[in-house]
Amino acid sequence: MRLPLTDANDAGSIDISKLCEMVDAFLDNGFTYFDTAWMYCGGKSEDAVNEALTKRHPRNSFSVTSKLPSYKIKSHEDRDIVFNEQLRKTGLEYFDYYFLHNVNSESIEVFDGFDCFNWIKEKKASGLAKKIGFSFHDGPEFLDKVLTSHPEFDVVQLQINYLDWESAVQSRACYEVARKHDKDIIVMEPVKGGTLANVPEEVEKLFKSHDEKMSVPSWAIRFAASLDGVIMVLSGMSNMEQLCDNMNYMKDFKPLTAEETAMVHKATDIINSAKLIPCTGCEYCIVNCPQNIAIPKYFSLYNRDISEAKLKKWTVEAAYYERLATTFGKASDCIECGQCENMCPQHLPIIEHLKEVAKNFEK
Repeated sequence: MRLPLTDANDAGSIDISKLCEMVDAFLDNGFTYFDTAWMYCGGKSEDAVNEALTKRHPRNSFSVTSKLPSYKIKSHEDRDIVFNEQLRKTGLEYFDYYFLHNVNSESIEVFDGFDCFNWIKEKKASGLAKKIGFSFHDGPEFLDKVLTSHPEFDVVQLQINYLDWESAVQSRACYEVARKHDKDIIVMEPVKGGTLANVPEEVEKLFKSHDEKMSVPSWAIRFAASLDGVIMVLSGMSNMEQLCDNMNYMKDFKPLTAEETAMVHKATDIINSAKLIPCTGCEYCIVNCPQNIAIPKYFSLYNRDISEAKLKKWTVEAAYYERLATTFGKASDCIECGQCENMCPQHLPIIEHLKEVAKNFEK
């Protein structure tokens, strides 16, 4: 989902050469799991799997997950059209895991309407998907309903991180529902799209005072990996430095102690007091934006900017905003159509946040 790019403003400009180096290092260190989806990296992620992984390594040396996107399904025939195209793009003969992508109270109408639950069971029965599951962005009550109605799933992919543990995302409650149904859990957004790698200075000092050698994002990934029933933690790594850092502490994984867990929850309180926009940078919101507004990029700049000293008359974030606005629509160009908010897994009030961004940068 977050791969090295040749052009930071083009999500599809994957740097295959760098990606190959990262894939090789990952496999050489004993890691094997790769997660992709139709829409990731401007629709180019599955092709990158083929170029960097499938064509270059034995099939028994890795596992790949991809997902069925509800927005591509307009007929029963579309299910197999998409699935077969994903096999072609990835160069695979089968998926180790195959998911229904982003199950929620709206997408369930598509998945139910076109009988995708029975369809995905058939993919498992035929050997085209070794294990089946779904990624989930909704509340615990709805998750309980889905798992009660469909006990056939092997795994659930949930957004879990220490900032969302007790937030509106309800990571803890969703985790507890999945465990009640005895499902394996794959964690997405453990670092919340980079938010938990770029924490307020007070949080960084808190972590470094306990262990100077551990990186800031390591605390977030270890929090998720310490939970019972979690079989995989997905970390979007866009360069070799991030990859090596993650591999360093996950090769000989040590769960958080009670003291460390308490520190993580203290970090949550500090971050929440900063009133940052909790965007994960997934870019679902920009898929059909009629104004081509770089929403996640602007939110990231805004978060960093408001963390700067308030007495500054100029910040580098303001300069970056001006530069991006020559390529993308400005925050103030929003026409409030609402499609971004309908797509947002975090259920953010994006329209209001864009007004905050415009007020901050378009002075």
